[in-house]
Amino acid sequence: MDKLAIDCSDPRIEQLVHEMLIRVADKWTLLVIYVLEDGELRFSRIQERVHGISQKMLTKTLRQLERDGLVARRVYAEVPPRVDYRLTELGDSLAHAMCGLWEWAAEHLDDVNSARKAFASSPRAASLSAINEEEAQSE
Repeated sequence: MDKLAIDCSDPRIEQLVHEMLIRVADKWTLLVIYVLEDGELRFSRIQERVHGISQKMLTKTLRQLERDGLVARRVYAEVPPRVDYRLTELGDSLAHAMCGLWEWAAEHLDDVNSARKAFASSPRAASLSAINEEEAQSE
C-alpha cells in the first residue's frame, strides 16, 4: 500500500488525527454521519433512523459534529420550530474516508470472528480478561 506524502511529525496533524479518531470511535457519531449521507434531515428523522440514541446524546453528537465543521445546522423561523442538519463537504469527505472501514469490516467479518473464537480458547484469553478487569476497576 502506498503512503501519501504526509508530514507525520507535525503535532497539529497528529492532534487532529487523535481528536477525529476519538470522535468517530464513540457510539453514535458514525451512525449519525451514515444517516446524514442521505441528505438534509430534521432532528426527529435522524433520531428515528439512529436506533437507540437519546435526544440528549443526539444533541451532543450533532453539536460536536457542527463544532468540527462536519455538520451544518439550519433553523427555520416556523411554529413549531424546525431544525435541519446536513453533512458539510468536510463531513462528506470524512464519511467517504470511513467507508473503507465499513467495507473492510464486511469483507473480514468472518475472519475476525474466527480469530476471536480461536483466541478465546487459548491460555492468553485469561490474561486479557484480567487486564480488562484491572482497567475497569481503575476507571
